Amino acid sequence: MTQHATPGGPESARRSRDAADLAALGAPPGAWSAPGARVADAATGKDPWARFGWLMAVIWLVFLVYPVLALLHSEASLAWIVVGWIALVAFIVLYVTGFMHGMRGGGGLGRPPSLRQWITFAALIGCALVSVPAEGGSALSFLPFVMSFASYGLTRVWHWITTVAAVVVTALCVFLLPGGIDYLSILAIVALLGVVNTVSTWLILRSAEAERLGLELATSEGREAVARDVHDLIGHSLTVVGLKAQLARRLMDSDPERAKVELADIERLTAEAIAGVRSTVAGARATTLVEQLASAQDALRAADIEMRLEGDPRSLSPVQALTASWILREATTNTLRHARARTVRVRVAPGLLVVEDDGIGVQAAEGNGIRSMRERAAAAGAGFALGRVGASGTRVEVSW
Repeated sequence: MTQHATPGGPESARRSRDAADLAALGAPPGAWSAPGARVADAATGKDPWARFGWLMAVIWLVFLVYPVLALLHSEASLAWIVVGWIALVAFIVLYVTGFMHGMRGGGGLGRPPSLRQWITFAALIGCALVSVPAEGGSALSFLPFVMSFASYGLTRVWHWITTVAAVVVTALCVFLLPGGIDYLSILAIVALLGVVNTVSTWLILRSAEAERLGLELATSEGREAVARDVHDLIGHSLTVVGLKAQLARRLMDSDPERAKVELADIERLTAEAIAGVRSTVAGARATTLVEQLASAQDALRAADIEMRLEGDPRSLSPVQALTASWILREATTNTLRHARARTVRVRVAPGLLVVEDDGIGVQAAEGNGIRSMRERAAAAGAGFALGRVGASGTRVEVSW
């Protein structure tokens, strides 16, 4: 590389060029910062950024005025000057179209670059190289744009390769070429740009990874919520159906009419359970506390357990009542399955739900039902307490 001319000559022109190169630290391809974020909308043509974001590339290209000045003052042969002009125009076209292609799904920053991106990158380097005979050291002004294209439009490996290569080439020009010390500030700018691109692309990739993990977590939590809802619903319904089936079998000979009634209830409960599962999976299921109290009373009555209600269900807010209905459902299921109780007392007061039975109490480690109640209470910002009442009964309390 030889130096034929310095654009503008005077020191003031060099200071202006340095300031312009420093401004190039905001390299336009950084607009590709959200990998894939605009691809879908770009396809529909509804995203203004995908349609007009190329203006950012055009605005920053104003700093290529210094290679223009170098060509105007060049002492190279006419052929090399013509080549320099052609290379400069080609660099601008390639850079802007590459920028637009990258924004519209061409790759980079965690996405595999397309073949077009690689060809564009190689062509940009070629344009910069063939400009050297006519522009001399001013051709270094192309490096910030080439570095940014590699950082934001290609892979992480090529970000490092291009950054290191740009720093080495600039350093060789500064310390080995005659008069190269005039470009010492460009070396500092190239090195600083390497740091800026490294940090910014790392943050962008971390942000994209955090967004992906957040989406996976939300999906997982949604699946767990649906699974918990289905478990609570099916567990309760099947428990009641089982009890009514046993009762119907015992009454089949002694009281056929009562057995028919129980079988009708089994049919109804089965239909309700199926509808409940469907609406739960669709995310639209909501049972009021009044409805759940009636359902619990009916289920307990089928098991010859008396339920006593104290207080007004309407004393809870709609949000509290929704949580209370789910916990009442699970508490009722646990009572039917394990408690061997004769009486269940349900007390509802402002900010409070208490379910007590006179059964044998909690005899083993907490199972899915109790964990489900704790999770639902915690999700609703309520306190949950499980303990004994009287000699051996169980008390479930939810309080806001």
